[in-house]
Amino acid sequence: MLLRSFALCWGLLAGLAAWAEEPAIGYVKTVSGEASVSTGKETVAARAGTPVFTGSRLKTGHQGSLGVTFKDDTVMSFGPDTELQVDDYLYAPSKGKLKLAATMLRGSLNYVSGVIAKLQPDAVSVSTPSGIIGVRGTQFVVKVEDRAP
Repeated sequence: MLLRSFALCWGLLAGLAAWAEEPAIGYVKTVSGEASVSTGKETVAARAGTPVFTGSRLKTGHQGSLGVTFKDDTVMSFGPDTELQVDDYLYAPSKGKLKLAATMLRGSLNYVSGVIAKLQPDAVSVSTPSGIIGVRGTQFVVKVEDRAP
């Protein structure tokens, strides 16, 4: 019984250590008003320097705004009442591994392309409730309005 408990604890610790060692894919650069970054079960108030990971959910409040810069110099600026999840991010240009996929649930986003979109434009997509934006240029603005029930 003691051996099984030890093995279970070791497995949990190893899993937590692996998640904690995952490198950040970007960082919050600017914040105004209420904004948060949620990764896994942890939610923190967004501050300049807050790390963003694959799977992070970025939210702004009623009068909030948020600016995030990713490792490839992609810049995303969020307006009030915005929620976006980073679904996938790969940035290894020397290996040809490039991808940025996000889901925008609501709000407004100003997107400025970084290296991923410049090297491989079809590797970037932003899904919305009504469609998918395929990035082929250097900048776009999107607004997702709440649907009436």
